[in-house]
Amino acid sequence: MTTMKAVADLRVKIFGDGADLPRMIELYGLPWIRGFTTNPTLMNKARIRDYRAFAKEVIAAIPDRPLSFEVFSDEFVEMERQAREIATWGSNVYVKIPVTNTRREPASDLIGRLAHAGVQVNVTAVMTLQQVRDVVEQLRGGAASCVSVFAGRIADTGRDPLPIMREAVSILRAEPRAELIWASPRELLNIFQADDIGCHIITVTHDILSRLRNVGRDLDDYSLETVRMFYDDARKAGLAL
Repeated sequence: MTTMKAVADLRVKIFGDGADLPRMIELYGLPWIRGFTTNPTLMNKARIRDYRAFAKEVIAAIPDRPLSFEVFSDEFVEMERQAREIATWGSNVYVKIPVTNTRREPASDLIGRLAHAGVQVNVTAVMTLQQVRDVVEQLRGGAASCVSVFAGRIADTGRDPLPIMREAVSILRAEPRAELIWASPRELLNIFQADDIGCHIITVTHDILSRLRNVGRDLDDYSLETVRMFYDDARKAGLAL
């Protein structure tokens, strides 16, 4: 039987991904949650309407682990203004910059300018190796940074993200201050895959984190539990033939 690594023994850093402050604080109590990310979509789902107030609440509650907050303009001049403000909110804050705007215009110049001005950037929505190369070139010699490759969305297109993520790990060796994030995981296994290839960080939503209790479970026992679940649910539904 394959021995599973304990969560505490994983090299990959697990970041919580969400915008529910009480849950974020709950996760903050777990030493193996090493940081947090959020984005406008998650904030919208959480019905956050005052971005600045929400972010400052998060920073006050979680002052000593990396936190990523995203710009939301589509114009690079305004993105830069937002990024520079967000960067002032805390020394543990990373500013998420999309790899392009909605017109497919690369954010490369802005990324380089911010990184070399001392802003910790987290370049987001990256999905191709060419994007990874372009971003790393801009980050060279700049502040600590992250490159978020959306492995889960790559998988949603029918492509295996593992070869792409392995190559991205290799590309990031050119800039030691940049860390690769396995973003948008789809299943718990992705945490162990990210660890196995040497990915630095994986962002994980609450629903996937809740499955960590199953790590290393005996599969015969898990099989029996599943059979019992089907049996019990059939009885509750009153199924009959």
